[in-house]
Amino acid sequence: MRYSYLSHLECPKCRATYQADVPQQVCACGSPLLARYDLEAMRREWSKDDLAGRPNTLWRYHELLPVQEEQNVVSLGEGMTPLVPLARIGESIGVPRLYMKDEGLVPTGSFKARGAAVGVSRAKELGIQVVAMPTNGNAGAAWATYAARAGIRAVIVMPEDAPAITRNECAIAGADLYLVDGLISDAGAIVRRAVAEHGWFDASTLKEPYRLEGKKTMGLEILEQFGWEVPDVILYPTGGGVGIIGIYKALRELQALGWIGEKVPRLVCVQASGCAPLVRAWEQGKTESEFWENASTVAFGITVPKALGDFLVLEAVYQTEGCAIAIDDEETLRAQADLARQEGAFICPEGAATLAAARKLRESGWIRDGESVVLLNTGAGIKYPNTVSVDVPTLRPEDDLS
Repeated sequence: MRYSYLSHLECPKCRATYQADVPQQVCACGSPLLARYDLEAMRREWSKDDLAGRPNTLWRYHELLPVQEEQNVVSLGEGMTPLVPLARIGESIGVPRLYMKDEGLVPTGSFKARGAAVGVSRAKELGIQVVAMPTNGNAGAAWATYAARAGIRAVIVMPEDAPAITRNECAIAGADLYLVDGLISDAGAIVRRAVAEHGWFDASTLKEPYRLEGKKTMGLEILEQFGWEVPDVILYPTGGGVGIIGIYKALRELQALGWIGEKVPRLVCVQASGCAPLVRAWEQGKTESEFWENASTVAFGITVPKALGDFLVLEAVYQTEGCAIAIDDEETLRAQADLARQEGAFICPEGAATLAAARKLRESGWIRDGESVVLLNTGAGIKYPNTVSVDVPTLRPEDDLS
């Protein structure tokens, strides 16, 4: 049995195909490229039973990942994060079967470690020496960390308003770090110019095919953790949208393998009201979004005014009969506090937005009685200390607690 069944790369827009054994970026038409696998051979040769006894990392699914040789895997133990029941808060919002996939527990404290692990591993395998990327923070921290482990140079450009801790993570991992007075779209323009000038490999969101493959393992894990039963709804905080695209891709691949049936979860794209281009496109029935002017939200990781893969996000939503919803910052911060107080889970604001969204969707009846609902928390709350403000009394040594 092969370590990987990777076959080729394919453009989801024009259906052009590309070889997978050389570095590739986007299609000639400008679309992201998707990794394709020999699913017919996999169906004959690979089964759920083969997972038994494997390490609890995302590499347990290596046949459905793009790294061809195990020796090229760059890992820090990422994957198989817990699927946590949220019984108390679930009851309070009328969703007793509420769960949270907690990605704050992977290396670097965010789900970005999944994409970095697979993307960097594949870059190493293909002989890439320098990766460059814009980031809102966590992706840069993850790619800098895994690049350091692989011995690859990382060039990172992020908005100067990005969380300070992610800046520090990039710096201590030895990345060439630059700040820009602007948004991630401005950082992206700088990276594009540098890539063209220096010949570096562009690791921007969906400008290389393999970050997505790491992210799809969230979907594989959720299904395995549910005993290959399909939950009714999955809510995902969406900026560039790689995670929701990846989960949808995982669902379709599992269907092709015969591991799940026709039912798929309804996928919900959750954005912030201060930057909601995909929500606006969905509300208008469009298949692509328009650039969101003056984007601003406390959920910094989803401040993406225009996603390269917007059409893939919207396809995932439409094809699963899902929806897209925007959440105000006040609702997000309230949900973050509710989760910490009621469930002991201090999560990132992007993840907290999914709870606020679930509450609204249950109130409207879109989430129905008895449905199983999964929230994706994409990072640890401790990486966002500025989202919490407290007024703590100071005691003198002789004071008593009241």
